[in-house]
Amino acid sequence: SLSSCGGSANGESADALSKVNPVFDGVLTVCTDSPYQPFVYEEKGKLVGFDVDLGQAVADALKVDLDVVDVAFDDITSGDALNKDVCDVAISAMTITGDRARVLDFSSPYFDAKQALITPRGSGVDDLAELAGKRVGVQKDTTGETYMSDFAPDGTQVRTYDDAAGLQAALADGSIDAAMLDNTVSGQFVKENPKLKLAKEFDTGEQYGMAVKKDGNIPLLRVINNTLVKLHEDGTYDKIYASYFG
Repeated sequence: SLSSCGGSANGESADALSKVNPVFDGVLTVCTDSPYQPFVYEEKGKLVGFDVDLGQAVADALKVDLDVVDVAFDDITSGDALNKDVCDVAISAMTITGDRARVLDFSSPYFDAKQALITPRGSGVDDLAELAGKRVGVQKDTTGETYMSDFAPDGTQVRTYDDAAGLQAALADGSIDAAMLDNTVSGQFVKENPKLKLAKEFDTGEQYGMAVKKDGNIPLLRVINNTLVKLHEDGTYDKIYASYFG
């Protein structure tokens, strides 16, 4: 569910918008970690995706251009990218957690997600209990890594990868026996390699949020929240969602 952080759900006042001071004049700079299809990925030399479209909606509300910057995911979750003024907002399929909220200010949730176990077809690995003694890949500093740390059976070898591309490659070439990742991108993994399957989903109650500098950009946070409300009210969010997830 979405709630406004202030201002009108149908748009910001000129005074509210004037209080937003982007890192670069006339541009909303978004930090994201690519590739993480369909949230962000490269197409014809340009970063596109579900998160990028939502970032564009925020830029439109501010009447500025959009610039999307590819950075390491741990630079986002640690708050470094925002604290160092690399960008104004992070939009990177990032789950809202208590630890992250200590160093970031999150928007209202904009997406619900689960964790998914991806395994090779015919492997016989279909649940957590069957991972004992297996090599399981996760992306570094993600909720998938946290989930495996909390619930993997004894003897599971958890291997971390810097990005989703490395995790996908390791699973495809047999370097690992399974992967744990957000279900929202697992479909793309399986689509690109029919030898894989989505073995099981785990309802973790995760929600994605956009993030700004901790205690440093409340005006922008208000614009983001009001934009999300408006996108839901006028049906634009549903259209964007359908174009990437069906």
